[in-house]
Parts: sequence; C-alpha cells; structure tokens
Amino acid sequence: MTPPDYPSHLQPVPDSGTSAAPALPGPEESGTPGLTPPLHRGHSRGYVTDVLVELGFSSPELVSAAVDNARNAGRTPESLLLEQGTVNEEQLSRATAERYGLDHVDLNVYNVDVAAAALFPVTMARRYMAVPVGYMDQHTLLVAAADPANVLAVDDIQIATGLDCHIAVAAKADVEALLSRLGTLQSAAAEAIITEEDSEEVGDAGLAQVSDMQPSADDAPVIKLVYSILAQAVAEGASDVHLEPEEGELRIRLRVDGVLKESAHVPKRMIGAVISRLKIMSELDIAEKRVPQDGRVSVAVEERRIDLRVTTLPTQRGEGATIRILDESNAQRSLDELGMEGSARARFEDAFGQAYGAVLVTGPTGSGKSTTLYAALGALNEITKKIITIEDPVEYRIEGVNQMNVNRKAGLDFATGLRSILRADPDIVMVGEIRDAETARIAIEAALTGHMMLTTLHTNDAPGAIARLTEMGIETFLTASAVDCVVAQRLARKLCSACKRRTIIPVAALTQAGVGAATEVEGYEPVGCPRCGHGGYSGRVGLYSVMSLSDRLKEMTIARAAETEIAAVARQEGMLTLREDGITKVRSGQTSLEEVLRVTA
Repeated sequence: MTPPDYPSHLQPVPDSGTSAAPALPGPEESGTPGLTPPLHRGHSRGYVTDVLVELGFSSPELVSAAVDNARNAGRTPESLLLEQGTVNEEQLSRATAERYGLDHVDLNVYNVDVAAAALFPVTMARRYMAVPVGYMDQHTLLVAAADPANVLAVDDIQIATGLDCHIAVAAKADVEALLSRLGTLQSAAAEAIITEEDSEEVGDAGLAQVSDMQPSADDAPVIKLVYSILAQAVAEGASDVHLEPEEGELRIRLRVDGVLKESAHVPKRMIGAVISRLKIMSELDIAEKRVPQDGRVSVAVEERRIDLRVTTLPTQRGEGATIRILDESNAQRSLDELGMEGSARARFEDAFGQAYGAVLVTGPTGSGKSTTLYAALGALNEITKKIITIEDPVEYRIEGVNQMNVNRKAGLDFATGLRSILRADPDIVMVGEIRDAETARIAIEAALTGHMMLTTLHTNDAPGAIARLTEMGIETFLTASAVDCVVAQRLARKLCSACKRRTIIPVAALTQAGVGAATEVEGYEPVGCPRCGHGGYSGRVGLYSVMSLSDRLKEMTIARAAETEIAAVARQEGMLTLREDGITKVRSGQTSLEEVLRVTA
C-alpha cells in the first residue's frame, strides 16, 4: 500500500523498528506549532492502553489493573485511568492519535483559524466534540476531534462545509474550551450593531438594538464568520483587522500590540460575501468596487461599546478591507498606565497645567499620540474649564468634553473648525493633528491669546517639531513664545509578566544600541507561554522623550539653530531620548532590548 502524500510540515516520523518507548516529537518538529505527526502512520498499533504503556505514560501493571476493573465496571480502561489520575487528557489524546496513526493537535499552542471554525455550527460541533481549526489546503479542513472514530462527525462536517476533512486528535477538555470560546465570541459580537445615525438618535438612552442583524441558527455562514472575526479581534485587543485578498483566499491578519499576526483564511468562494457583509454593516455601496470607501459602525461586545472604522480598498487581486477598532475603554488611560514616569512626567504635567501655551505630541501613526492627549484631557477635565476638541475623526467619546468631527465634504476642516472653536470661549483646545500651515498658524496664535492648545505633529523626535513648524511657515519668534513642551513617543510591547525571564545585557549590545554603558545591565527577555499566546509579550507601554523649551532653547529657536544643536542642548538640560527611556524600562522589566530597538530604529 502506497502511503499518502502529506504536506511538508506533516511528514511522518520514520519507524525505527524498535519496541522501546519512543520520545514524542515536539511541535517544532512538525513545522506547525501545536500540530504533531504520529510516530507510526497508516497501520494499527493495538489498543490505546497498549500505546499508553509504549509511550511511557503509564506502567503495564496499572494498565492491566484498569483493564480488569473496566470489565466489571462496564466502562473503558481509559476512563478509569483518567479518573485515577494515572494519565491526563493530553496524554490520552496523544496515545489515541498514535493508536490510529493520526496527527495530534495541541489547541493550547495551535493558532486556531476562526474562519475555518465558523464554517461549522458550534451546536453540532459540541455534539460530535469535533471542530475545524484550520486549512490543510484550499480544499481540506484540519478538524480537531476528541474521538477520531466518530465517522458521523466527519461526514457531517464534509456535508456542511463542502470540504474534505483531515482529522487530528485533541484533548477533550481542550475541544470543549475552544467550543465554549467560539460560542461566546459569536454571541458577543452579535449583541448589537448600530450605525452612526442610530447612535445620534439614541443619544444617552443606550445602544440601539437591531435584532434583525443578529445571527441565528438559520443565517448564512458568512454572517457568523464576520461576527466571529470581529469578536476575536476585540477579545485579543487588536487595534486593526486586515482583510487581504490573495490568489486563492482572503487572508485575515490582526494587529495586536502593534504587530501583525495571521488570524484566519477565508476560501475564495466566500471573499465577495464577506466584503459585502462589512459594507452592509457600515452602510457602504456594495455595488461600487472600483474606488475606496469609508464607513463606520458601532457594536456592543460584552456590554462595551466598540466603534469600527471600515475602509475598503480595490486591489489587483480583488477588493479588500481594513477595520480600525476603537475601544472606548482604551481611551481613559492615566499617565501611570501609559508608562510616563520621572522627569518626563513632571515636565509634561507642568506644561499642560499652564493657563495658556502649546503642547505638541509627536510620533508616527499608531504611536499612541491621541491616547496621551486624552490622558492629559482627563487630568484637566473639570467643571470650571471648557474643553473643545476637533478630530478626524473623533476616536473616543469623553464625558464633559465637547468633541467635533472634521467633515471635509461639508467644508469643515481643521482650520475652519479651529476658528469657530476659538469663538466659543474655550479654556483648553485639542486639535487632532496639525497638517497644514493654516492650522499651525491658528493653533500657535490661539496659544498666545490665552488658550491651552494640545495637538499632534508628525516628526521623528521632539527637537524635530521646531524645524517642522518653521517649514510650515510659522515665524520662529512665534514658535518660541507659544510652545512650552514637545513630547515624542513610541509604543513598545510589554513583556508577559507570567513568563518573562531575567537576563544579562552585555556592554557590546548596549553600545550597538547607541547607549553608552561601562558595565553590563540586568534586564528581562521574552519567553512565551499560553497566557501571552507564546509570543512573550502582552500589552504595550509608552517610550517618551519630553523636551521643555527653556529660555536657552527659545533663543536657539529664534536664531534658527540646527535640529542637532537643539537636541544636544535639550539633552544637556535633562531630556532623555526615546531609546534611553526604553533602556530604563528594559531594566525595570517592562519590555526587552530587542523591542526597544525595533520601535526606535
């Protein structure tokens, strides 16, 4: 009999011909984390209890006693061994996989594809204890099953999905946990869908419930698939969902803690339906596929309001989409939670606590600038102060703050909105971003006429903001008079507190990183565990470089000193660079040196 062809990451381990208890191959040997091929493929190996002994999971005496007792008790020997604690469910599932010559999948490690899982109803999957967890190829599902001998499960999955099944054995408890999570995700994502117009009509009364948009058992699989993808993204704390058309599938990636990771693959035949569903939810034109479109929709997930900004993009391989997830709970962060500490924190608080002036926060897109400004607004938000913001768009709603959306179609841009705001008697103004010379001029003038101005600017570091304003046509004496403080920032991934490991960073590594050090430094490095998805990181922390404009720096600004000269003086006056602030967070165990180098390169 000719053995079947398997993908390269599932090649069977050659049979050595010995009866000695072999060592099970680890996940790294299979090529796919969590998926392990059997030691013997394609032929029976007796009873599962025999394999338990052969793999060294139990002694022959204990197995023999369990077999004898099982006859009298009317139960299987395996269930008795589990009950006695002789073996655990993971060991039993590995032995079962060996018995049938099947792959073993560890669902604590394997990256489950929610798109595949959504193809089969959770209720039926619970009945069979079998659930699709990924794709072997375009026509074959990888199915995790607690009982691989259940042929009805395979038949029903193949009929329901129209795809072939490749069975892998998983521990029953792991399958149950996965099904429970999938069921929770699907129901949570479908609790409420409301459009922006609905939100305005409802006001403070609560979220509008649109019952006909909630998936039921009779709904098309694509609706459940979209809900599952969104709910998984929210559950994992993703900031963006990328739906990218490829040659034969739709690849779905999540940006978690600033890093993209693959989440799911949607078969080619479902791509159009998935994109259309997103368009319907965000009230876009489903017939228009030639130009990009932007929309917005709000959902309620586990009693939390989540706003989604949907952007569709026509690409060479088909229409794709990007979803920005705006979780209001992330907006209300204090400076303590953001990681701003020490002298940087003191300088920033002193600057935005003034009666007037300008505070600039700089950095690339996605570096957390708006979140930092929201933290400042939270500290300033009092009944005695009127705060008005103009943003593009308003990402998070803050109680007690008057927030305005840019609407270019109606002629409302930053400059126009800012002029109107200044006539509304504000104490504090936040401008989402200075993008042009007119907005910069109005903001600087407002800071000089008794308003506290908080805004963002796109520059790589704090000293670069001075040169950027000059390039926009702002007179240097106005910049020197108005600007009190410039904050540059980046977001670095935080080390997982459950698995991070102490390490020694040699002087050579610190020197290469551009940080002068006479001795090696104690720090921490990522390891990886189930709690952090085996990535070693969980959450993010800010790296900050805060430059206060002293009298000397103001004089240099007026004299149009070079950016490098301003930076040198600022460092003499106590400003830490982003990388130096990162090293302090490495030493305190908040992040790793590799992560600091990545975000400050």
